[in-house]
Amino acid sequence: MPRDVTLHAVAEAAGVSLATASRALAGTGRVSAQTVATVRRAAAELGYRVDPIARALRAGSTRIVGMIVPVIGNPFFAQLVDAVEQRLHEEGFELLLADSHGELAEEARRLAVFDDRRVDGILAVPSDRRRSGPALAGAGSPVVQVDRTSEGSATDAVGVDNQVGMRLALEHVGDRGARTLTYVGADDVTSNGVERFEAFSGLIDRMPFEAYAPIRGEFSVASGAAAADELVGRGALPDAVVTASDLIAFGLVARLREHGVVIPRDVLVTGFDGIPFAEIFSPGLTTVAQPVDAIAADAIGFLLARMRGDDSPVRRSLLAPTLVVRGSTTRDDGPVGTARGRSGTRRER
Repeated sequence: MPRDVTLHAVAEAAGVSLATASRALAGTGRVSAQTVATVRRAAAELGYRVDPIARALRAGSTRIVGMIVPVIGNPFFAQLVDAVEQRLHEEGFELLLADSHGELAEEARRLAVFDDRRVDGILAVPSDRRRSGPALAGAGSPVVQVDRTSEGSATDAVGVDNQVGMRLALEHVGDRGARTLTYVGADDVTSNGVERFEAFSGLIDRMPFEAYAPIRGEFSVASGAAAADELVGRGALPDAVVTASDLIAFGLVARLREHGVVIPRDVLVTGFDGIPFAEIFSPGLTTVAQPVDAIAADAIGFLLARMRGDDSPVRRSLLAPTLVVRGSTTRDDGPVGTARGRSGTRRER
């Protein structure tokens, strides 16, 4: 088998010393190009493979970064992982991915596995804004929190500016004529669940809307569907529903359709995250799109700096999202306010 081929055999086949063969394969030391070519050709012919564990022990680096997410099945996290992996590949690192399933015990176990595998650094999307902190703080490698944050962990963090995102959504539905609206989001378990709700609550007081009681559950399709049932059960529907994630919006729109509500004729709906499915959903979902590539780049930049010994104060990078307007807020016969005979102008802030 190829793994049975030793470095000594490669050196012998190439006619060089063991030390020279090692330097030639590692690309270190003063070895002529001709010798490097000879050694590598011998290694290829014999089927020799470098032992990554032995190399890591010698170099003091595995060239592996661990990443833990709460739900890999969430399309946004899949999109984020893809951006991270591409960026790490450009930097010469491999990605070791783990799914915590949103469970604290599993999250702590996965972080311990990263330590056992001697990863060089960790990118973490915490499952809980309060209780994930101790496990992150106890990690044996530098940690950067991505998308979400958890208290009690003095680590760098990179995410989206939820305040800007909510303002974009609210101003958009206001421009479309909405004057009554409801917020449908997630509860207080995650930092994004809190920040997006607080952003909505703080902005709504300064804008010409009548806000109906919010509905808060989880970042899931099922939660959006349950919210639609509750909205219909209340009676009069709002002009617009601003949601805290695309998944929530998908569930909401699909269930409202079952109740006979037509989007956007009867209600305008916005999402948050900007996952690819939002474009092919029917109607196309207007959404606050996160700059995923930029988030990945900043997170990896912070992590590489810490891995190289940077001991500067903890940093948090909040990147501005953009609004992608699609069919869920675009009516053929004009803004919803016009159709219902409402008027009013949005106050400038």
